[in-house]
Amino acid sequence: MTGRNRPTNNSQVTLGLGANWKQFWLLVGVNAFVGAMVGLERTVLPLIAEQEFGLASRSAALSFIATFGIVKAVTNWFAGMLSDRVGRKRVLVIGWLAAIPVPLLIIFAPDWSWIVLANVLLGINQGLTWSTTVIMKIDLVGPERRGFAMGLNEFAGYLAVGLTAYATGQIASVYGLRPEPFYLGIAFVAVGLVLSALFVRDTTEHVLVESRAAGGDAQGTAPNDLPSNREIFARASWKDPAMMSCSQAGLVNNLNDGLAWGLFPLFFAAAALPLNQIGILAAIYPTTWGVVQLWTGALSDRWGRKNLIAGGMALQGLALIGIGTLDGFTWWFAGGVVLGIGTAMVYPTLIAAVSDVAHPSWRARAIGVYRLWRDTGYAVGAIGAGVLADFFGLAAAILTVGAVTLMSGAFVALRMPETKPHV
Repeated sequence: MTGRNRPTNNSQVTLGLGANWKQFWLLVGVNAFVGAMVGLERTVLPLIAEQEFGLASRSAALSFIATFGIVKAVTNWFAGMLSDRVGRKRVLVIGWLAAIPVPLLIIFAPDWSWIVLANVLLGINQGLTWSTTVIMKIDLVGPERRGFAMGLNEFAGYLAVGLTAYATGQIASVYGLRPEPFYLGIAFVAVGLVLSALFVRDTTEHVLVESRAAGGDAQGTAPNDLPSNREIFARASWKDPAMMSCSQAGLVNNLNDGLAWGLFPLFFAAAALPLNQIGILAAIYPTTWGVVQLWTGALSDRWGRKNLIAGGMALQGLALIGIGTLDGFTWWFAGGVVLGIGTAMVYPTLIAAVSDVAHPSWRARAIGVYRLWRDTGYAVGAIGAGVLADFFGLAAAILTVGAVTLMSGAFVALRMPETKPHV
């Protein structure tokens, strides 16, 4: 009997989307609720900072994103290690438990410190839940369709971000900034927790099957070549050119997202756009990003990873420069669409590329390091863009980040090897 089809724990464990479609699509649904938790804040929270708490400083107003990014980045790293030690499902459920207070803290916050605390918990929630849904899908589908799997995962998550951003904007335009938009969050946490606790199954056995097929021992590990956590961190951060290229591109990508999350609503509000239009503009970027990933993840399985990543970073940079330069709802809407397409080219492809390089026995930890660097971009974007906006204005901050994104794409083009060379 082959390693791929060998029974484990009295059950027949097989890799592939066809064999695991029920669990795969359940995890797609769970990740939609994970993304919706972030979407709660995309339109309304920057405006609450300015209008309800009087935070005139852009860097102070964006402190909630910096806090979220730092906590999520560190939690990603621990999520990879914990999922290997205690199992994927336990980490997923713990992540949902951390989210329970988030909407309540925002609804009842008497001062800004409550919002910051809510984003500490949201960072833990996102780091644990999004990381494990990514890892579990990769476990289920095996090596051949990783890009497709990541495209579906990120499609569900970021489509939910966009739709929730739109919904909260529309609710806020009718009822006000608080509390009504955040009632959605209570429902998202309840459904996500129930699905994860009662219906999701762990995927550790699938890792063992793939590890044996990839050259591991009977327990699915490669004891003579199993790197330490420190070595995995070094490989993913600077030693391995493919993973290092992915880590820096991921950081810059989420630097863009931190900028869009924190400054776009303020930028559009400064142009005297009504709240319902601000909600549309806040939603169009993540919505486009989510939908287009249905194709870009699968395309990376056929075309390769490198060119999609380099091209997507370049497209993001040009979109940001356009948004910062042009004026009016129509131009900004078009810029959001282009920004979403560029991000969709990059986002699932980066995780697939890291998975190409990492051995199954330490892949979860490698993804954790990559996601640590990627989500550090939220903090870098929030702090850096906030300081630039305070000193030079909102448009200057957007243009600067656009230029940095173009340089990141050039780095990938020059430095990154193709990780799927047989395409």
